[in-house]
Amino acid sequence: MDDLKKLVKEKYGQIALGSKIQLAGDDCCTSPGCCSGVDYTIFSESYEKLEGYNPDADMGLGCGIPTEFAKIKEGNTVLDLGSGAGNDCFVARALTGERGRVIGLDMTESMIEKARENAARLGYENVEFLLGDIENIPIGDNTADVIISNCVLNLVPDKEKAFAEIRRVLKPGAHLSVSDVVLQGRLPEKLKQAAELYAGCVSGAVRLEEYLQIMEESGLINIKLQKVKQVIMPDEIFLQYIDKKELEEFKKTETGILSITVYAEKPV
Repeated sequence: MDDLKKLVKEKYGQIALGSKIQLAGDDCCTSPGCCSGVDYTIFSESYEKLEGYNPDADMGLGCGIPTEFAKIKEGNTVLDLGSGAGNDCFVARALTGERGRVIGLDMTESMIEKARENAARLGYENVEFLLGDIENIPIGDNTADVIISNCVLNLVPDKEKAFAEIRRVLKPGAHLSVSDVVLQGRLPEKLKQAAELYAGCVSGAVRLEEYLQIMEESGLINIKLQKVKQVIMPDEIFLQYIDKKELEEFKKTETGILSITVYAEKPV
């Protein structure tokens, strides 16, 4: 687990030091994050029309727009898990307003530094960014009115511990809205073992049913899928890990990669 977390931290640290990632292609190496051949932007959606959107904070790393369904109200305390350069935090701030508070948590030092620079440039005094681990959130019990996260929890090795921490820091009756990547069926073993794909949000994903079960077993209630979208991965990405015959066999299965946004509440 530690090796995988180290890989994720290293990869996203490289991304933070480069420009916004472009789609994979012949000129892929214009930024550090995509030279591995994994297209980290393949799941992302456009934020450009959202209030609070800041292009400098958008690294193209999400797989949904969790704030779209998060029911954030003015004055709320919002916690963003895996906040990156601050993209979702700044959109959340537009919803919670001056009286609210937004906390971003990320385990990558260079992402935290970039996010803090963005917040300072924008003059946001009620947005803060903390360095820390989702499996051990450095925030007190019953703090957040809303928790959001965007394509990050699938990267956490111990998802049971992550959701237990989420439940702990939510206020009683508070809720989460997270976008993430899950599987329909099971990935071939070679793809599961591909560390690069783990850092690119695929191999670390679990089956949808397992994901929802982990949430339920953590004590969260009223779990609802808000959005489900199938993600089509280019053949050339898979062919870095399996051969053409294995790819054809894989395509015959019912395995799929889904982008979901899911809602849940902490009991009162």
